[in-house]
Amino acid sequence: MIGRLGAIPDRDRTTFRVWAPAAKKVEVRVGGETHPLAPEGDGAHAGVLSAAPGEDYVFVLDGDRALPDPCSRCQPKGLLGTSRIVELPAARRLGLSLDDLVVYELHVGTFSAEGTFDGVVPHLGGLRELGVTAIELMPVATFPGARGWGYDGVYAYAPHPVYGGPEGLARLVAAAHAEGLGVILDVVYNHLGPGSEALTAFGPYLSEEIETFWGPGLDFSRAGVREWAIQNALLWVEDYGIDGLRVDAVGAVRDRSSRHVFAELADRVHATAPRALVVAETSVDDDRPLDEWGHDARWADGLHHALHAALTGEREGYYAPFGSVDAVAAELGRRPPEPHVVCAQDHDQVGNRALGDRLAPDALRVASSVVLFSAQTPLLFMGEEYGESNPFLFFTDHVSPATAAAAREGRKREFAAWSAFSDADVPDPQDEQTFLRSRLSRREVPGVRERYRRLLALRRNLPRDVRTEVQGRTLTMRRGPATLVADFDARTVELDA
Repeated sequence: MIGRLGAIPDRDRTTFRVWAPAAKKVEVRVGGETHPLAPEGDGAHAGVLSAAPGEDYVFVLDGDRALPDPCSRCQPKGLLGTSRIVELPAARRLGLSLDDLVVYELHVGTFSAEGTFDGVVPHLGGLRELGVTAIELMPVATFPGARGWGYDGVYAYAPHPVYGGPEGLARLVAAAHAEGLGVILDVVYNHLGPGSEALTAFGPYLSEEIETFWGPGLDFSRAGVREWAIQNALLWVEDYGIDGLRVDAVGAVRDRSSRHVFAELADRVHATAPRALVVAETSVDDDRPLDEWGHDARWADGLHHALHAALTGEREGYYAPFGSVDAVAAELGRRPPEPHVVCAQDHDQVGNRALGDRLAPDALRVASSVVLFSAQTPLLFMGEEYGESNPFLFFTDHVSPATAAAAREGRKREFAAWSAFSDADVPDPQDEQTFLRSRLSRREVPGVRERYRRLLALRRNLPRDVRTEVQGRTLTMRRGPATLVADFDARTVELDA
């Protein structure tokens, strides 16, 4: 097995290890001096040198190409800069249980005026008081430019410098734990973002035979690529004390190995941190993560789709199979309920709309009440708990003009076939104003926060069993002594508890 990748400090000495099967000679340049690394097998090269945390370094391939570390823990100057040796304070994990999990998804760059890890901290106490038990961060790996959703990460081990880098993330995790909140991190192993040429120069990370919506897929039949992903997952739970991982778009990964990479990932995460959760994002009826890979939970988008279609009448794209209240009841009946993470809104279901628009207040009242009263694991999207009106748009900051142009045109093509958006002026994702418009306003709608607080307090004392009854366009839900009646035509909710 390939040893721990990256730069691993131990007092005043650091072990450097990189997977570079394509190179005949690999060196590391640190402190103004270049040192050779020795081949270890399986394409890995390693060496132990006198180097301390805070020093910058690069790997040199075949004597002339200096590049950042594919497993860099810190890229202080972004994609094109040098890597930095990092040593973090000892971290502890809070540990999470699906029995009482209430997830709050947020985007670091738009959650606060500061747009940093530290900017999240002052709001943690309010989330805990609301009834949230864990925050979920959209991806924080270093990506092109200063602003983006994070799903185009290139340096998967290095928290984005604009957000505050590794030290900032460590402070946020410690502060969340001090408030009694767990931390879940969104991780992306299905593709690499623009600028990944610096990684693929080291070896064949990508496969020409695996195509995803975002470009070539990763080749997990190769030991070094497999370790790149699994060791990244371990980094978050070991070095940062992260309590859970949300694995993005697992259905886009093709792995012909005898043991699927995401099964091995879950095994090794659980061996290191038995109470850490591995949560998969997958398609509506894909239960492989639960049935075959040993994951703890999965995003269950079916309930969102059913609620949205029934409340708005939209039936295009993935809403086509939905629209009836019976479909809502069917999604509420998934068993066991705890491993299914459900929502009224999330970053995809808001941000992947042409105008980033959230549900209308009366529709959100019905959808969120059903989600919070359900027996499944609820997820809130930042701002919904007080009626945030600002959109959450798709925004990027690609450095390459060609990539920027492709992002603009791709965004327009994506909505050309949707009648609801065909005449819309799709915002330019590269325009900084698109990003700024997506920041939370924190303008509260009276009564919304209190409704969320009441429902979250109530669900803690109800049995997991939920019974549903549909009469026309009205859904009745019963959990123990409590009853919720949702009228999808009038968009009203009555709670008897």
